Amino acid sequence: MQINIRLVLIIFLTGVITCSAAGAEDMSDDIVKVKVNNSTFDVKLENNSATAELLNALKKQNITVEAADYGNFEKVGSLGFSLPTSDENIQTSPGDIVLYQGNQISLFYDSHSWSYTKLGKIQNVDAAQLKDVLGSGDVTLEFSLK
Repeated sequence: MQINIRLVLIIFLTGVITCSAAGAEDMSDDIVKVKVNNSTFDVKLENNSATAELLNALKKQNITVEAADYGNFEKVGSLGFSLPTSDENIQTSPGDIVLYQGNQISLFYDSHSWSYTKLGKIQNVDAAQLKDVLGSGDVTLEFSLK
């Protein structure tokens, strides 16, 4: 009885792919919180390697980012560590949270186009309310799990 090497290889690779897909986390339902001043918002995460690492960091402790206004469209600050990037040119909108240069978090209250890794979007807030909460000066963003 001769074993067909190609058939064995195909069966093996199919099993590996199936197991990998079953073990991969789907983050499309993951929600984290971001607190800005006295307001707390839900953030629906993107499904990418940066958000997977962000979730791992949040399981250990909350993450605080001291953010300053930049360009009259975003608050940006150092994350304090790096996350993996998958930058692409995107058009942001109010509520978008992105990773810039692997270690900067930007929270948009207006639109802008640049190369970012999208992390998530604040849910259930309009642009005017978000801009009011963020104000005109520096803010502290505190990210946490539910």
